[in-house]
Amino acid sequence: MALHFEEVGQPDAPTIVFLHGGGGAGWMWRPQVEALRTDYHLLIPDLPGQGRSMDAGPFTMASAAKQVADLVRAHATGGPVHVVGLSEGAQTVVQLLAMEPKLFETAIVSSALVRPIAGASWASSPSVLGLTYTMSIEWPRSWDWWIRLNMRSAAGVPDAYFDDFRASFRALSKSGFINLMRANQTFRLPAGLEHVRARVLAVCGQREYNSMRRSTADVAEAIPGALAREVVHTRKLSLAQEHNWNMTAPELFNMTIRDFIEARPLPKELVSVLS
Repeated sequence: MALHFEEVGQPDAPTIVFLHGGGGAGWMWRPQVEALRTDYHLLIPDLPGQGRSMDAGPFTMASAAKQVADLVRAHATGGPVHVVGLSEGAQTVVQLLAMEPKLFETAIVSSALVRPIAGASWASSPSVLGLTYTMSIEWPRSWDWWIRLNMRSAAGVPDAYFDDFRASFRALSKSGFINLMRANQTFRLPAGLEHVRARVLAVCGQREYNSMRRSTADVAEAIPGALAREVVHTRKLSLAQEHNWNMTAPELFNMTIRDFIEARPLPKELVSVLS
C-alpha cells in the first residue's frame, strides 16, 4: 500500500519533502510545516511501518526510499524538489540519493548514522531488541508517566507533542520496532553516492555521539561537493534535544532550510565538522 502523506503549501512553489525519525511520523515536522507552508509546496509522509503507514511496511531503507521516490514523482509540483531528513529519515535520504542521484536539487541530512556505535553491536540483535521492546514499550504502554519520561529523556521531544508521541509509542509493534532499530543500527553508506548531483548539507549536533559526528563527515565525503556542519546551540540542550533540533530549536532549523535551499550563507551556529 502507498505511504500516507500530507500535502500542504503552495501548489506552484518548489517542493520540500520531509522524512521523520524512527518510531515517529509526520507530526514531528509541525514547526517546519507552519513556517514554510506559505512559500513552498510540502510533502510530509509517514514512513513505512510507522504512523499511518503501518500497512506500507515492513521498514527497510531501500523500500522506504523507493516509496518516497514514487511519492515525489506522483505529487511534486514539477519544479525543483528538495528533501530534508532527520535521524532514520536522514538515513533514508542517503539511501534515496544513492538510488535516485538526480531526483533532488538539494538535500539536508541531519544526524544520519552510517557507522557502528562503539560498544553497542550486541544491542542490535533481534533477541536483545525484542526484550527491549517488551520491557520498555509493551509492558508500560499504558503508563503516561513512562511515556512522558521517554519522550523527554530518550527522544528530547517537547511536551507540546505528548499526544502525538504517545500515539506513535503505543502503535509501534514488536516486529516494527525490531525492523526500525536494526535498519538504523546496521545502515552503512550505500554504493552510488558519487553520482549525486544535488547540493547536500550533512549536519549533526556538536554534542552528539562521536559516531554520529564522524558519520556526518563520512556522508559529506562520499557525495561530491557536500558540506559537513555541526550545530552549536546558544542554549544548553541534552544530546537527545540536539538530535531532534527541528522541534527543540525550530527557528534555527527553519532558517537553515531556507538558507541552504536558497543558496545563502548558512546560520553562524553551523560550523565545520571537525576532522
